[in-house]
Amino acid sequence: MGVLTTKKTTADSEKEIEVKEIYKIGDTVEGSVIAVDRSTIYVDLPPSNVVIIYGSEFLVVRDVLKKVKAGDTISAKVIGVSEKSDGFLDLSLKEALAATVWKEAEKAVSSGQTYTVVAKEANKGGLIINWNGVRGFLPSSQLSKKHYPKVLNSDKFAILNELKKIIGVSVSVRIITADQENEKLIFAENTSETASSSSKNMNDDIEYNVGDTASGVVTGIVEFGLFVQINKKTCGLVHISEISWGLVNDPRKFYSIGDHVKIKVINKDDEKYSFSIKTLEKNPWAEAAKKYKVGDKVKGVIIKHNQHGAFASIESGVSGLVHSSNFKTEADMYAEMGIGETHTFTIFNFVPKEQKLILTPETK
Repeated sequence: MGVLTTKKTTADSEKEIEVKEIYKIGDTVEGSVIAVDRSTIYVDLPPSNVVIIYGSEFLVVRDVLKKVKAGDTISAKVIGVSEKSDGFLDLSLKEALAATVWKEAEKAVSSGQTYTVVAKEANKGGLIINWNGVRGFLPSSQLSKKHYPKVLNSDKFAILNELKKIIGVSVSVRIITADQENEKLIFAENTSETASSSSKNMNDDIEYNVGDTASGVVTGIVEFGLFVQINKKTCGLVHISEISWGLVNDPRKFYSIGDHVKIKVINKDDEKYSFSIKTLEKNPWAEAAKKYKVGDKVKGVIIKHNQHGAFASIESGVSGLVHSSNFKTEADMYAEMGIGETHTFTIFNFVPKEQKLILTPETK
């Protein structure tokens, strides 16, 4: 990285000492612009210093400096203090500007300020954005319905190919995470659905706690759940297990990006939120507890297979495991318990509070 060199013009040795005592490495200093030409900016830095911004340092930040004119105040960061009698300081305008950019990003998280950006790169998780000289990330889960990669079976390579199609395309975004310490700048694509929701929703300054309910918009869908934005500052995850009381294999079959949903805050860790949709609906297991008991005969529809056995739904939102030990071989289980088939079972174990139901098939 290029450095800014500032030469103290005082001939007085006492002032040289004074200058060195005033400025320390890491300090951010401000000065007034004296003059600007094509490749250099001259800045008056008290006491009686002239900072000359030139060379590679100028090139790094020239886009930001295009609007700078004589009389403006700009900041720079001290990265070195010379021990020579000439009183030179080494400054970095880039570092000072980075601090300013991060401050703007932090304000943008709260204000919901939108920006138009162009993605420069793509990876399997989303898009890489350069925003005011800072590298940022737009996760695929935060893309709008228009740009979200619609890929069957969540094929990562197919997703990447879809994301590459957005490189070079102008996208309206807002900043949802600005963490300078960990260099995390996360964006979400701005959508008309989200903006509409925010205008109808609660005050953006409200802080949500466990137990609170709110309305939000689905801004991202992944294999393990939904991302829901409830205002400009607050976004959380609805885990796949919290989407519905029934079996959810693919969240995309239940919701689409832009859908409006009601959620309940079930966990909050710092600024990370976990939401639930199903807890705002009537719990079918509570109703089932009033109707069924161990030993009862019930009819169920086979809805899923896994390594443990087959799952049969005895009513909406209530399903039980038919263990594989009830069959001679796995092939027998698949043959006897086809998806969509209805069979009669006996309730072997039933613990509604734990949503646990074990069924045994009726012997032929």
